[in-house]
Amino acid sequence: MTEFAIPEFAYDRIHGPDGVALNVAHAGVGPAVVLLHGFPQTHLMWNAVARDLARDFTVIAPDLRGYGDSDKPDADSVDVYSKRTMAADVVATASQLGHERFAVVGHDRGALVAVRAGLDHPDRVSHIGVLDVLPTLDTWDVLRGVDAKVAWHLYLMAQPQGLPEKMIAAVAEEFFSSFLDAWDPSGATFSPELRDHYIKASVAAVPSIVADYRATASVDLDMDRADRDAGRALTMPVAAISQDWGSQLGFDPTQIWSAWAPDFTFESIDAGHFMAEERPGAVANFARKLLARGQVSWSGVTLE
Repeated sequence: MTEFAIPEFAYDRIHGPDGVALNVAHAGVGPAVVLLHGFPQTHLMWNAVARDLARDFTVIAPDLRGYGDSDKPDADSVDVYSKRTMAADVVATASQLGHERFAVVGHDRGALVAVRAGLDHPDRVSHIGVLDVLPTLDTWDVLRGVDAKVAWHLYLMAQPQGLPEKMIAAVAEEFFSSFLDAWDPSGATFSPELRDHYIKASVAAVPSIVADYRATASVDLDMDRADRDAGRALTMPVAAISQDWGSQLGFDPTQIWSAWAPDFTFESIDAGHFMAEERPGAVANFARKLLARGQVSWSGVTLE
């Protein structure tokens, strides 16, 4: 396990359906909430939010497969890092910790996994919270013209296996550092030690991180199209919180998300992309408001 850990959280290695083991932090008592991190980070991005929520919920915070201290299987198939496969990891993790029904709150990449979990396992996922991302299909639709340069890394990592990995590995520290710097307008969100942890963890995971992104430009996109064509939607309460990057690219996040989730609410936040660390109190409150919506029975506990 990494020298970094969420204080007072237990850690376990939990195996998914295909044998891939996740590094999982967990603590608390009550209905379960799974927190899924984004790029280029690990479960430690949830440190303050996880400790806040653990006062009232069972909090489960894994490193996604291919990230942090979780296994990084070879991407011999695009399905190895599909969001369907990663969602199955989440369901298996919650089950092995004794939770058949759970909420999922995800940031960035983790939010895409949360959405796929909700679409594939609606009987297991009670609520979905989304931090600063759009559904896969809509992300590609809104990236047009020169404004799409903000997502240049999506196009790089969508290329066939081989060249992107070599290009990123050649300047890996600079590559991952560039996102931590560009997406943190305050410049004060991360301690030097935590920033170094994120960079080192990402440098050690170049092939699997690229495979995760490559899946989003292929098999994940196909899954979203199939669901949209079939009229499938997220049946549970869904909420999103985001900075104002919709105006830059000319889209309305509420309109986009409402097409996938009839029971949807949106909240804007004055923060950068790494909002869970920049403004953890606001993100924890966002999660609590979501989890209070509806009358939902989780593992025998009824919330109103």
